[in-house]
Amino acid sequence: MTTMAAGPASASDPSQPEPTQPGHLQGKPRSLFSLGFEVFVQNKLAIAGIVVVVLALLFCFVGPLLYRTDQVSVDLSSANLAPGAGHPLGTDGSGYDVLGRLMVGGQTSLIVGLAAAAIATIVGTVWGAIAGFFGGVIDGVMMRIVDAILAIPILFLLLFLVTIVRPSLPVMIFVIGLTAWLVPARLVRGESLTLRVREYVQAVRVMGGSSWRSVTRHIMPNVIGTVIVNTTFQVADAILLVAYLGYLGLGISPPATDWGAMLAGGTQYVFLNYWWLIYPAGAAIIIVVVAVNLVGDGLRDAVEVRLQRR
Repeated sequence: MTTMAAGPASASDPSQPEPTQPGHLQGKPRSLFSLGFEVFVQNKLAIAGIVVVVLALLFCFVGPLLYRTDQVSVDLSSANLAPGAGHPLGTDGSGYDVLGRLMVGGQTSLIVGLAAAAIATIVGTVWGAIAGFFGGVIDGVMMRIVDAILAIPILFLLLFLVTIVRPSLPVMIFVIGLTAWLVPARLVRGESLTLRVREYVQAVRVMGGSSWRSVTRHIMPNVIGTVIVNTTFQVADAILLVAYLGYLGLGISPPATDWGAMLAGGTQYVFLNYWWLIYPAGAAIIIVVVAVNLVGDGLRDAVEVRLQRR
């Protein structure tokens, strides 16, 4: 009786684990979006910022529908009433309910902030992408224009513009938007200088594609991360600029108002200890601006996750 020598286990033996091939992918690679979203969600401060911004939007735009007050007619008999029944945050020097005024003023501040940031982002992105893509003389001329405007203090430029035109909601959006596009233009231009030498952009040129197609289809989409992050900071800056102008009495004309104008009105009674005319508007400005900046910080961390794939 002969006995066969034990040989190596057969490859088909189910009891033996199958060898793992080098370089074998265990799953589909995760997209940059999913990685960025995970990083953003892990940032608790950014999530808190989003919650605060959403609550501010609901407070300013839905609140007046639930808490109705007269923000047009002046009632001096009810001026400077302390917080109490009927007026949770008291009244101001014109008899307006401060809580209702805070909602109406927030509408102006948020609308101008969001709209001006959108204008600044669009203009700055297009300007910077064109300057960075073409380079040379075109880049030199376009960026010297940016440098010349940046040399003028933005607040001084705003003060000059609002003194020659009557402040209104569209005018403030236009003026702030067209003075805030300089920073995104410089950021996008720097990104474009790097992207224009990439293989896929060069391939468009070799295949006869137009320069406009390269800018709109390849340059601008690839700087969208930088643009989105900068947009959040533009919103915060625009809200502060509205507050500056309102505080200096150059904001939107009464009976409309904004948080800066409310704060300026309250400072007239600071020595009378009418705290309800100062703290609510001041707190609203600080809370919303900080919340928007926290969202911007979270987005910046999420966008930087793309460096892990390079």
